[in-house]
Amino acid sequence: MNTVTLDEAKCRLAELLNQLQPGEELTIIANGHPVAQMRKAERTSWPSKAGSYQKPGFWMASDFDAPLDDFREYRECGLSR
Repeated sequence: MNTVTLDEAKCRLAELLNQLQPGEELTIIANGHPVAQMRKAERTSWPSKAGSYQKPGFWMASDFDAPLDDFREYRECGLSR
């Protein structure tokens, strides 16, 4: 269990939070006795980078972003942007 004094927590709160892993706890002590516990929240989503998808067998049609034939009359009438 990680412990810090109340004075240290006051001075370094942001740094202490950044060092904690999700779910990890930190006990704050004053006069030698625990007075509070701080726990970093669990993540609800995970960050990912663009282009990091690596599932084998992924396929995308070469005309994926081509205009659809169903909307040809709108494109020809000048109603499209």
